Amino acid sequence: MATKQLQSAPTPARPKSANGIINGTRAGTGDSRVVVIVYGQGQEKIVAVFADVLGQPYRLAPDFSAVADEDHGTLIGIAASDAKVDILSRDKLLMVAINAHCVGLGMPPDVQLSTSCDYEFLYTETPFFRRDLSRFIAFTLGQITHHEALITKPRTYFISTTFPDVRTALSNLDILSVGSDAVELRVDLLEEPLPDGTVSAVPSLSYVGEQVMLLRQRTELPIIFTTRCNRENGRFPMDDPNLFYQYLYRAIQWGCEYVDVEVWLPEDIRRRLFEQRGSSRIISAFHDFSGAFKWPSPQAQSIFSECRKYGDIVKMITVINSMSENYELEYFRSQIKANNPDGPPLSAVNMGQLGQLSRALNTVFSPITHPLLPIVAAPGQMSAAEINGALSTMGQLPKKNIYAIGSFRSTPQAAFFEKCFNELGLPHNFISVDRGLKGSVEGLCLQPSFGGAYLNPPLPATQSYIPMLSDAARTIGAIDTIVVRGDGPSPLMGDNATWKGIRATLTRDFAPSAYKDRAAIIISSSNDDAASVIFALRSLNIGKIYTVGFKAHGPLGAGVEPFTSIESVQRVNHPFAIISALSPEKSHLVQPLLRHFSFNSRKAANTGVSGVGGKGKVFVDLANGARKSDPLAVAEQCGWTAYGVADTTAFTTVETLRLLVGQNVPYSFVRLASGRGLY
Repeated sequence: MATKQLQSAPTPARPKSANGIINGTRAGTGDSRVVVIVYGQGQEKIVAVFADVLGQPYRLAPDFSAVADEDHGTLIGIAASDAKVDILSRDKLLMVAINAHCVGLGMPPDVQLSTSCDYEFLYTETPFFRRDLSRFIAFTLGQITHHEALITKPRTYFISTTFPDVRTALSNLDILSVGSDAVELRVDLLEEPLPDGTVSAVPSLSYVGEQVMLLRQRTELPIIFTTRCNRENGRFPMDDPNLFYQYLYRAIQWGCEYVDVEVWLPEDIRRRLFEQRGSSRIISAFHDFSGAFKWPSPQAQSIFSECRKYGDIVKMITVINSMSENYELEYFRSQIKANNPDGPPLSAVNMGQLGQLSRALNTVFSPITHPLLPIVAAPGQMSAAEINGALSTMGQLPKKNIYAIGSFRSTPQAAFFEKCFNELGLPHNFISVDRGLKGSVEGLCLQPSFGGAYLNPPLPATQSYIPMLSDAARTIGAIDTIVVRGDGPSPLMGDNATWKGIRATLTRDFAPSAYKDRAAIIISSSNDDAASVIFALRSLNIGKIYTVGFKAHGPLGAGVEPFTSIESVQRVNHPFAIISALSPEKSHLVQPLLRHFSFNSRKAANTGVSGVGGKGKVFVDLANGARKSDPLAVAEQCGWTAYGVADTTAFTTVETLRLLVGQNVPYSFVRLASGRGLY
């Protein structure tokens, strides 16, 4: 019965680009069905939090039959006991059902509800991490995605957690995941303790679900869900393929970004998982430990063709007997790329010490290890630092000078870059320099050893020696990152990472849809200081933007209205976001606005506006330095969700490193290294 239910579920919409970070494209709307939250006994408050994160009103309903077309745009909550009555007969084209289960209730999720809902959100009341809910709901509804950004990177890596219980990894996860673009959960290596002191041969779904929840609470990186069988260096038994289906489909329901599906599984199971994957991506995996597999053989081409049928990424892993087989793999890789220009991408490595060259040359989701892991997930696995060291030795990663140009010399950000280079084993020199006289930046850029730079303050986007501009840099009119693209005659590209840091902060606790068509206020002394803010808000499909202290002009000026008087402020409905781009000595000037609209929001709530729970409004203060008072404290007292420059700077640092050296350093590590731990 449960299998038939899963087969008939419609595949949610999957926008080609949803996260708005590729060339500045806007956030996608994703799944437009009515969102229905199934909640447990005494857990009604989770419905209000879901609604707040999505920016929707909500109401409670007695059952699924009470949900109609007119509920589009309203989140619905149904008690678990009531949901069971008609969940199997619900209109799946009208609504998407999410089972919200608190693992602290002392019991596993109801099996019928878990299998019958489209998705399942597992959470803890204490502590409750709202950002995990924001990430889960935005991803499962197709409003954000990591995949499009990752496949455009020159290289991607993932760290495989080989712990029997992820709790033992959490304290070190920040450092473990430096250089990784995703974290793999090896489900088959988990060891669920039993009452008699032994461990379960196969961990239960409730135990695995809790492990996924704990991992998501600790890292913002995409999760790769893997159930490796005992024939392929894993522990899951192969005698029951349906067991794999149950766990892999539940991974999709839990919002895992990547699901590893072994190609030996029956085609019907692989097809169903691919059709039901929603926003998740399928890694279609082949492993051979026999030593008989050969890359030049027709078998290799046949296996790739079978993998690609139901895979967003194809992974092929094998054991080799001689060094020359690494070169055979590279020829195979080049042929696959030439014959399949539209993908799917191929991740292929040879195992063992002989195959380490292939690990260095692989560019798509290379599995890496770390000295702090208890065991390596596969023979011959290397760390990110070891791979970068090998690439440097082979001349694939030439030593360059990376510059911080401007007021960085005494900041912790400069020291952090050096720390990251050391941790990642990058050969580059990191140099902090003052801006100097006109033309000094051009002089650095023209040096043969120039490898890129980030700048504060930014440069105008009109530099003749920077021939290429990203859409963001061109529209904002400012370059804060200079990237070296290839070795051509004009390899320099100007980009802007600041807007990405602002956008990432805005979506920390709210889904992109919360901003759609809502009002925002920006207070700044100039258009230049506010341009990145406007661009970030526009990428979230914001509605009206009002300004204080400046008048927007240029490409970003359309639809932006300045406040001209107290009366014009009073005519505005409550804004969803207020962002201050004022200097530290002027940052206190935003406080009257925070208090005014806080009063208005309380007044609106008292007039009977139903179903709008939580704070539902965002304040960001971009001032960096000593100030007369603390706008963040005022904002929090008034009920705003408040963020400071430390948040935007950390996210901007993440984006800057990706642009300059193509390596990922998680936001959590940036905050940890700057002395501001998150957990």
